[in-house]
Amino acid sequence: MSDPSSLTDEAVALLRQLIATPRTSRDEGAAADVLHDFIAQRQCDADGREWFSLQRDGHNLWCIARDYDAGRPTLLLNAHIDTVKPVSAWQRDPFTPTLEGDRLYGLGSNDDGASLVALLQVFRVLVTRPQRCNFIFLASAEEEVSGRDGASRALKQLPPISVALVGEPTKMQPAIAEKGLMVLDCTAHGKAGHAARDEGDNAIYHAMQDIEWFRSYRFPESSPLLGPVKMSVTIVQAGTQHNVVPDSCTFTVDVRSNECYTNQDIYEQVRAHVKSEVTARSFRLNSSSINEQHPLVQRALALGATLNGEQRRTFGSPTLSDQALMSWPSLKMGPGDSARSHTADEYIRIPEIQNAIEEYLSMLDGIVL
Repeated sequence: MSDPSSLTDEAVALLRQLIATPRTSRDEGAAADVLHDFIAQRQCDADGREWFSLQRDGHNLWCIARDYDAGRPTLLLNAHIDTVKPVSAWQRDPFTPTLEGDRLYGLGSNDDGASLVALLQVFRVLVTRPQRCNFIFLASAEEEVSGRDGASRALKQLPPISVALVGEPTKMQPAIAEKGLMVLDCTAHGKAGHAARDEGDNAIYHAMQDIEWFRSYRFPESSPLLGPVKMSVTIVQAGTQHNVVPDSCTFTVDVRSNECYTNQDIYEQVRAHVKSEVTARSFRLNSSSINEQHPLVQRALALGATLNGEQRRTFGSPTLSDQALMSWPSLKMGPGDSARSHTADEYIRIPEIQNAIEEYLSMLDGIVL
């Protein structure tokens, strides 16, 4: 079972099944069934004993190695089942796995199917060998919408975690920091009036002053890995018809936080600077990081050059993952390229999957935490 070629073939076959099973966020049930059946059929050794337990809650699945020992540190392997909705520019059927050369096309092939199947295969190998830490594998739902029935629901049911490896498309480069996310809903108020007369108080003009603040303000603390806090006004809505001065203007702000500030810190500073009403949808998706000297990071760096011949180096990731829900150190690293995520004609290269399986095994087998 530990032959990289056969592990890859099996992983690719599973990934093709998942691509053919629509699994957009909050609608991952059928894909979770596929994954559950695959795992359940491979759960036991030759004597019929389970290598690991298998549990499911909602659309989340997790496996705990049978030799779990509460006295040892625990390493969580995590990747997500769900995908975004396909964009309209697809030239292929996003739900038909299509192999062209060494490229497997299909929605979720790169984000996050390749990491999901690679980490699952690696977990299955690791639990058959003596280890110095516990391993848990979690396939989580609702990652693309940061839903409360995804990883946040499953993580509450797991034993204590020491560190996590989160599979996301990073070209197998180790991301040791990740920006957080906070969405702000803002409302500027005015007074309605007839546009033809000098009356009313235009809420749009009040909103424009605050929008300009969001555009130009710079938080003092910048991160060496993640850079500054980034705020982007992404939605603006106001008015009912051309001849009515609007009495309210609402706008939405996408905030990407670094590790220098909590989302609550940023929220308080925003409220102190703008006149609009400001409501945060959530504070829970904070920035995350892991020390570069952590054994997991050092094992990743020791792998040498990447599949593409690039020097292996740590970096900070601007994109959000389920790391934001984890209160313990976590490393983001997986096959594929983030630039392909959420795009038309998304693909993963088969050698990327095989390389990921080999490198994950080299990193994790016998690791001391």
